[in-house]
Amino acid sequence: MIPKITILTSLASTMSLREIAKQEHSEYTLLFNSNTELQLSPYAIERMMQVARMSGAVMVYSDYFTTLGNTRSSKPTIEYQAGSLRDDFDFGALVLYNTKAFQTAVSEMDADYEYAALYDLRLRLSRLGEILHLPEALYTVEEIDNRVSGEKQFDYVNPRNREVQLEMERVCTAHLQVVGAWLPPQFKDIDLALESFPVEASVIIPVRNRVNTIVEAVLSATKQEARFPFNVIVVDNHSTDGTTEALQAISEQYPNLIHHIPASHDLQIGGCWTEAVHHPLCGKFAIQLDSDDLYNSETVLQTIVDTFYKERCAMVIGSYEMVNFKLESIPPGIIDHQEWTPENGRNNALRINGLGAPRAFYTPTLREIRLPNVSYGEDYATVLAILRNYRIGRIYTPLYLCRRWEGNSDAALEINKLNTYNFYKDKIRTLELQARITKHTKDFK
Repeated sequence: MIPKITILTSLASTMSLREIAKQEHSEYTLLFNSNTELQLSPYAIERMMQVARMSGAVMVYSDYFTTLGNTRSSKPTIEYQAGSLRDDFDFGALVLYNTKAFQTAVSEMDADYEYAALYDLRLRLSRLGEILHLPEALYTVEEIDNRVSGEKQFDYVNPRNREVQLEMERVCTAHLQVVGAWLPPQFKDIDLALESFPVEASVIIPVRNRVNTIVEAVLSATKQEARFPFNVIVVDNHSTDGTTEALQAISEQYPNLIHHIPASHDLQIGGCWTEAVHHPLCGKFAIQLDSDDLYNSETVLQTIVDTFYKERCAMVIGSYEMVNFKLESIPPGIIDHQEWTPENGRNNALRINGLGAPRAFYTPTLREIRLPNVSYGEDYATVLAILRNYRIGRIYTPLYLCRRWEGNSDAALEINKLNTYNFYKDKIRTLELQARITKHTKDFK
């Protein structure tokens, strides 16, 4: 039996989902959330229903194909997990729901959303049963957003999407409260005089094979003007393109530049950071600079360190501007993460994909937590771990020029690598969700 398909002008509102729930009487409800033509593979709907019955899942989604002109591309999706809390999770355009679970979830919706209803539905369903990924391409739709991944990832900080994001935050916050993972704005105190350090601050630059950008990056750090001693620790991860030689030459001119080549050959970016913060010459505050990027003035370090003392925090995150290789501003321009609030930022952080740059850490805290030894999501994992217990300070004026060019590791990712990265970030969220639930349980015993 083919399920009844109800199509409305928009599926984004709570009102639309209530109308569907009221009309549906079949075992399953199929939603097609796109305004493009749908081409079903043979027996696609029957296959989704078969899997739903076999598994008892409340929601089933699959892989799919897209067409752009004469080009047909495979779009594999990834496994859903407890930490798949981001509202941009790709379920594809066609999703099958168990009607009873759908109606139960909709009947419990206690807020009227204009944009976040499907997100609300999904999180409610995740509490009722399994959301199942079927790794079979069952349909084809036209590609309607052909931007590269490096452009799409900033949609959530676009001011034009502000109302959408506020609704998404409300949905996520409510979900965290129900599952026992919501954290109130209460933080552990930080003792900034806990240890003595050789310098007040260290700029940390991991690098591998960036001969075209590393010297400019280093100079933007070594030329900082500050009322305290600082150094620049470059962890040269066994470069082979001339980066090592360029660093050796410039280190002769700047005595505060530490060119460090680790003994290990299996370090990723996170491992390079851990190597740097455990270096005996690392300062009290460890401040990020990527090998592609630049500080936008000579007062960045002073601004960041002043914020540490003013906010008494374990971490400071600044704002940055997206530029091309000629340092010309490019969309989306300034990324200042104005969605952050001191009251709920630590909870909303589980929904969004990033929190800004440059990132700066109180070194004793970072030595305790450490960054995972990976090259994508290592900073996000660390921020979440810090937020679980400590306050972070924010600087909303740009401090940093993030250069977007074809050599960037995340400028334009092919689908399998993008899926790998997204799955890892979701795994980080899953682990953090479990840690927060455990913390919540302990705090209220």
